[in-house]
Amino acid sequence: MGDLEIRPAEADDVPAIVAMLADDPLGVQRESPDDLTPYLAALERLTSDQNQHLVVAVRDDRVVGTLQLTIIPGLSRRGATRSIIEGVRIHADERGSGLGTQLIEWAIDESRRQDCQLVQLTSDKTRTDAHRFYERLGFTASHVGFKLQL
Repeated sequence: MGDLEIRPAEADDVPAIVAMLADDPLGVQRESPDDLTPYLAALERLTSDQNQHLVVAVRDDRVVGTLQLTIIPGLSRRGATRSIIEGVRIHADERGSGLGTQLIEWAIDESRRQDCQLVQLTSDKTRTDAHRFYERLGFTASHVGFKLQL
């Protein structure tokens, strides 16, 4: 396998990112790869916010992974800054290659660089393989998450 580069996502990466977001049983219900307009608008909002880091993993000039890291300053925990990892996706051809670990390690390292005291993420209850993966990386299932669809 070629060298891996993790870099900020660009507009040309959006089709590959959306394809990965849609490439699973949950994503296929939520994503619309046939209309990239809302995704491109979202990328503009993300890139204009210094606390948002949408990155892609690129190998051999091909986007093979992605995640979003959000930095959140706060008052709780003695004014701690935390980060949230979202939208972790690995191309089907790369699953099991260690790429997911490399992406999460990048996010943890970037969180440290941003002086975060806590890294958090959520994972759908049905993604049991992902839960094992995150636990193997040292994350603990310490909270119950709630969502309200608007």
